[in-house]
Amino acid sequence: MTRLSGETALGLAWIIAFTSSLAVLFVGEVLGQAPCVLCWFQRAFMFPLAIVLGLGLWWQDPRVGRYGVALALGGAAVAFWHMGLYVGLIPERIQPCMATGPSCTDDNQLLFGIPIPLMALVAFALIGLLSALSLKEKQT
Repeated sequence: MTRLSGETALGLAWIIAFTSSLAVLFVGEVLGQAPCVLCWFQRAFMFPLAIVLGLGLWWQDPRVGRYGVALALGGAAVAFWHMGLYVGLIPERIQPCMATGPSCTDDNQLLFGIPIPLMALVAFALIGLLSALSLKEKQT
């Protein structure tokens, strides 16, 4: 079994962050689906991930993964809360979305039949894991 190198893990984390950033921009700007409050908070973690991880790769900074882990944990926490709202584990009265805006529990939170909060949670989890793996390689 081949081990994933730190640079490869970081590259995969950046690809996920960059693709996720482009995807939410496409959903919002091209498809016209306004993000809910929690989606905005998740974007606040995802967009910097694409930039920070990309710059870390460009500059060949082997320790940039620690920033990836920190940002991914923050984004995953928001996505986890969002998923709890979506599946009904968190009471709707705590829901941060406005009555006049998009809802965290409507069908507009589905993309290809998959809830957007679940996609975000998986993306943040993978980015965090890959960022952590990039730190496991012996630093020289």
